[in-house]
Amino acid sequence: MSEQPLDPGRTTGAGATYEAAGVSIDAGDKAVELMKVWVEKARRPEMLGGIGGFAGLFDATALKSFDTPLLATSADGVGTKVAIAQAMDVHHTIGFDLVGMLVDDLVVCGAEPLFLTDYIATGRVVPERVAAIVQGIAEACVQAGCALIGGETAEHPGLLGPDEYDVAGSTTGVVEAADLLGPGRVVPGDVVVAMGSSGLHANGYSLVRHVLLGSPADGGAGWSLDRHVDDLGRTLGEELLTPTIVYAKACLDLARTLGTTGTHAMSHVTGGGLAANLERVLPDSVVAVLDRASWTPQPVFDLVRRVGSVGRADLERTLNCGIGMVAVTAAADADRAVSLLRGHGLRAWVCGEVHAAGHRPAAPGGLVDPPPGGTVTLTGAHPGWS
Repeated sequence: MSEQPLDPGRTTGAGATYEAAGVSIDAGDKAVELMKVWVEKARRPEMLGGIGGFAGLFDATALKSFDTPLLATSADGVGTKVAIAQAMDVHHTIGFDLVGMLVDDLVVCGAEPLFLTDYIATGRVVPERVAAIVQGIAEACVQAGCALIGGETAEHPGLLGPDEYDVAGSTTGVVEAADLLGPGRVVPGDVVVAMGSSGLHANGYSLVRHVLLGSPADGGAGWSLDRHVDDLGRTLGEELLTPTIVYAKACLDLARTLGTTGTHAMSHVTGGGLAANLERVLPDSVVAVLDRASWTPQPVFDLVRRVGSVGRADLERTLNCGIGMVAVTAAADADRAVSLLRGHGLRAWVCGEVHAAGHRPAAPGGLVDPPPGGTVTLTGAHPGWS
């Protein structure tokens, strides 16, 4: 049977519109208006123009002062932590998390974050919700010293539920080639300086949600987000939405103050945990030995461990376990590094040492894990953990 041509004179009702398909241009315009005040707060002098252009513009003239400027870039999101924000209808902290995930990846090589762009995909644009996310992004950009130069909000009805969204972003920074930090600078005798996390940050939430919020039929505790947990001193939801620490300015200050003779490498502790991320900035010729007895993780980590009967290996390769960033410094500069970082309001301490490959630490209480990749060994036990 042949296909009949469409009769332009026939209609089956009102004409289709973008809004009827689930996309509201008016809501998008309102969201832009609401977020303008926050974007304006996250400016640098090099930023040209304002919100609404097709591309963000950044004056790169300042790079002329570099001998060999290296551009660094990072892209990331916040994972399933968005499910907690959506369930609690609290959204500005998610924007803060996004910036922490981005700029703190850049700073480990010594790069200064210059600008950031974000992407928000949602099933339905709620202007106030989008503005709250951007508020958090802008506030964290101010803390990091980078400009929020542009972004995109996309409405995806049918792909995402009306109250579902996801966020992602990318950032660009610059470092002088001679000041680049990394494995090539790390030598035996260096020490590892830890910087405390604020809690879970934005990694491992699939495990945390399964253990604490999951159905008992599936092995979860079945707790609600409004449940007050005595060990935490607040509700579970409040704990799980604690925003990520933005370490960028403190780490840049450390790198610039000590120089490359004192600061050799840094590692942002995200997915994969402390050992796996520290490995990424160590050469094959060394092993870092970290002492768990040097710190006590926040109660939320012990809560996940106990409630879910999570083994130590799984816990440590999934969560940050209380350390959000580490710096590898010359031993002679360790005290100075700790003091400087504490001056930025961070908890900081020496958590380990760097040895030549093949070094095997003593085994207090027999608690020694094989070093992942032969480069990191965690020894001892956290105080109060059995």
